[in-house]
Amino acid sequence: MEEDANITRSISSFILLGFPTSRPVQILLFLIFFLIYLLTIVENLLIIILIWTHSKLHKPMYFFLGHLSFLETWYVTVTMPKLLSIFAVESREISLSSCMVQLYFFIALVCTECVLLTVMAFDRYVAICNPLHYVTIMNWNFCILLAFGSWFTGFLISLIKVYYISRVTFCRSNVINHFYCDISPILNLACTDMKLAELVDFVLALLILLVPLLLTFVSYSCILHGRQKAFSTCTSHLVVVVIFYAATLFMYARPNRARAVDYNKLVSVIYTVITPLLNPVIYCLRNKEVQQILNKMFSKNSEL
Repeated sequence: MEEDANITRSISSFILLGFPTSRPVQILLFLIFFLIYLLTIVENLLIIILIWTHSKLHKPMYFFLGHLSFLETWYVTVTMPKLLSIFAVESREISLSSCMVQLYFFIALVCTECVLLTVMAFDRYVAICNPLHYVTIMNWNFCILLAFGSWFTGFLISLIKVYYISRVTFCRSNVINHFYCDISPILNLACTDMKLAELVDFVLALLILLVPLLLTFVSYSCILHGRQKAFSTCTSHLVVVVIFYAATLFMYARPNRARAVDYNKLVSVIYTVITPLLNPVIYCLRNKEVQQILNKMFSKNSEL
């Protein structure tokens, strides 16, 4: 017992394995992911600035889109800088406290996005199925309440999850087979009884994934049943919902500890890197109102 305690105390940091490959490939991956990260930040900041500065976009739909862009700006920032440092200088070490902080914010943002996507689906349902009451229902006080509720729910669930995970001790290894601190790879390194942590994680994962997914499904079912012609205007949002939930359900809604194998990391790339890159294009940059504002901005700049 004393020897096990000494081993447990000796692990104060982890090694993120990332994507082990040859050095030239590492440099190539650094350039690719750096460009993706930079483009994602620019896209989302552009959307936030447009919504903030143009009164034409001061509508509930764009209000929630602004929150989504703000969320995804931080979402990629939680994981990408460390991944880039692994590619660039092979800086794989991360302290236990930093790992828990990264895990907390990552889970919080994922959970917040689950609720926020549902709120956006509800907004489209009201706009399409109850257009005469849209202004009354989706008033600014209610919109602010929905946005605040999304953030509060996400960060509260993350706090509960990380609290139970942080109580687990680690002594098997300090190598995490991932490119960021994620739940299953961390729990795979635990040397104490983690049934409670796994149970809490699984139950909360089902709660935060399945309940919003069910509500989103109900919203779109009502739209499809009542306004079939208008359903095509929601396909972009539906595509993102399908991609996001397919990846997150695969990763986090399994009752047993997921083995941190390479295909899990590839799935993680979809919702940590690809989805935040595509969301601004799908939601806003293809939107006619946003396109008109951008065209006016570029035309004024060209005249100058």
